Amino acid sequence: MARIAGIDLPKNKRGEIGLTYIYGIGPSTAKYILNKAEIDLNKKVNQWNDDELNAIRNIITNEFKVEGQLRSEVQMSIKRLLDIACYRGLRHRKGLPVRGQRTRTNSRTRKGKRKTVAGKKKATKK
Repeated sequence: MARIAGIDLPKNKRGEIGLTYIYGIGPSTAKYILNKAEIDLNKKVNQWNDDELNAIRNIITNEFKVEGQLRSEVQMSIKRLLDIACYRGLRHRKGLPVRGQRTRTNSRTRKGKRKTVAGKKKATKK
């Protein structure tokens, strides 16, 4: 079983896809790592031998921040924005979209489930 950066990689996936299961490694980074380690992109994870696995592990640890280290860095960046109370920090604090998206109709992911507000009643004429 291939275990890199504390993550068990899926055995029957191509190496290029399997590496993307690690937080902080996307498709282009996975291709870069496999090319640098001189491993075929189409080779399945369970076909990697120990030398190839160690080469991949060394490249990842030396060149990239992944998993816990990256997650903590992202959280520290958000905390810094909150502390200095800039616009982006305030948007994080309120749970609204940070990057300029509209909020009148969309942004349900950030805002959560709709909270229905009762409409005004019409005044009756006498």
